[in-house]
Formats: sequence, C-alpha cells, structure tokens
Amino acid sequence: MKKNKIEFSDDMCYSKTLKMKSYLKLTLTCACSIAGIAAFVTGITFGVVHFKNSSGQGGFDSNSSSHISSEIFSGEDIPVQPEYNDNGLSYISYRVKKGDMIGFIADEFGVTQDTIISVNNIHASRLIQIGQYLKIPSLPGILYTVREDGETVESISKKYNVDAQKCSSVNNIGLSEKLSAGKSLFVPYAELDWVTRQEINGDLFTKPLKTRFYYSSMFGWRTSPFDSSKRTFHGGIDMACAKGTPIYAALPGVVSVCGDNAVYGKYVIVSHHSGYKTLYGHMNEILVRKGQFVDTNTKVGKVGSTGMSTGPHLHFTVYKNGRSINPANLWK
Repeated sequence: MKKNKIEFSDDMCYSKTLKMKSYLKLTLTCACSIAGIAAFVTGITFGVVHFKNSSGQGGFDSNSSSHISSEIFSGEDIPVQPEYNDNGLSYISYRVKKGDMIGFIADEFGVTQDTIISVNNIHASRLIQIGQYLKIPSLPGILYTVREDGETVESISKKYNVDAQKCSSVNNIGLSEKLSAGKSLFVPYAELDWVTRQEINGDLFTKPLKTRFYYSSMFGWRTSPFDSSKRTFHGGIDMACAKGTPIYAALPGVVSVCGDNAVYGKYVIVSHHSGYKTLYGHMNEILVRKGQFVDTNTKVGKVGSTGMSTGPHLHFTVYKNGRSINPANLWK
C-alpha cells in the first residue's frame, strides 16, 4: 500500500504527493508560487492535512501533528473511504502505527475514546493492531444500535442527554420517526456508560492481590498440572505467592457463596453488577460471610493450597453471564 496519498474533495487541503484518479501525480515543492498553490487549493497548511466538513467548519484540528497526518489514508485501495453527508458528519480512515493508543488518536482528531471504540466496534482497546484501520468521524459521539422497535431520535437523545435536533440532522431522521430494532445511528456528543468503557479499556477490575506475586498459570488451554499427557482448559488465572497473603475483592459486590469443595478447596464467589461474578479459590482461610457487601479494600480470604492445588496460590476466575472470561483483559 502506498502511503501519504489522499483522494480529496473540494474542501480538503494537503501538502504531499497527491494521487489523482487519472493517476497523474503532482508534487508540491517549495519552488511552487504561493499564488499557484492558492489557485489549486485554499487554506493550505504545510505538513498538515486539514479537513473541513460540509458546514465549512474544520472537522479536525489543523494543528494536528505530522504523526497523525502522515498516516491518513483514503481512496480506492483501502477498506474505508471518506464518507460525507449533507449535515456536517464525515468519516476518514486512520491506520494504526506503533505506539498508538486510542486516547492519543482521539485527542489528535478532536473526538473521544468512546467515539472510536463504538464506531469501530472495539471490544478491547489493548488489542488494536499496528496496521489496523480505524474509522474516524468528524464529530465526537457514539454509534447507537436501536434495541427495540419504536425507539425515536428524541427518546435516544434524551437517554444520552444530548441535542435531539442535532442528532436528527446528522442522521437525516425525523425526531419522532419510529425506528426498527437493529438500526444504527450516530448520536453526536453521546458517551458510553462507565461500565462499558471500563470493560473495553481493561480497568474494570483491580487485581485481588496487592503484594508481589507471579502468574503460575494463565487463562486458556494448558497441559494439566496433574497429568502431563492431558490438555485441559483453565478458566481463570493462578497467582502464586506466600501462604496467608490477603486476598481482596476485585470489584464491589455482594458475597453470594462461601464454600469448600474438592476442586477449589475453600472458595468465595462475589456477585457484581452487569452479570459479573468473581471466584477466589484454594484459600487457606475465608474472611467474609454470605450476603456481605465487599469493595476493593475488603479482605475476602487468605492465600492457601486447599483443594486440587500444587502449592500456595490464588485461583481467580471472572464470569460474565455465567461464562468464564479472561481476567487480564478487565483489570488495571
């Protein structure tokens, strides 16, 4: 793929080699007269790509760094082409490079992390890849999918406490028009709820051990520690440390189970919001009771080696709606 090429509209400024649809190339050099440049494009800023939306306002900061401007791509050879509507909303495609983080990219383009996350359907912000293309809108906001038949722009805007008229204009949908479940629309200046944001950014949970430990077994398939000829699925993370080390709740919630069995030994399960539960296994001692409210400063037990265990460690599992998921994607 050839870099630094951009297919442009009348209101798009540039300062590097431009690829025309006729495949003629024109290179702007310092020898070009200012008048000649002005005749070709208006408002040029050297070293910076400056976009305007159809309302004539800059959709992106004209002072954005060359780090970003040199990595903007559009045209027939990339997955996402620039899109424009008549209401001031436009999209471009940005290619992720080494060292990029969603927050940094969002700041450069004058949008929010929520915007990039929702528009690109990102489920874990830490997993964006170098070379991956992100679709960047010219307005901050989120992409919303209608959940039930009969929702309206007005009701959705009220839910997010944003300007309903702006939402209506951007999506070219009447304020009271009834929408069908599954329809997507862009809600300007809306934000994700904090739980969703924390899930995606990987800071929903805190680590249940506040002292030094090492990972003796990670989430996923592994060779069984009890039979090396077998592969078994490990539904949590094992955190090895000294016997008696305090174990803390990883998220506020209510203790739903205090138990003892052959597999986990002495264990505790805490129920949290949004369908989350956490399990703390192989404990030497349980320090909470069923029905007790706990937070991240509450000691739920002490590290041990009870049940099926080869040494002192905490087995920590996170469940989402009954299914175990990788805790490493959810904690700070």
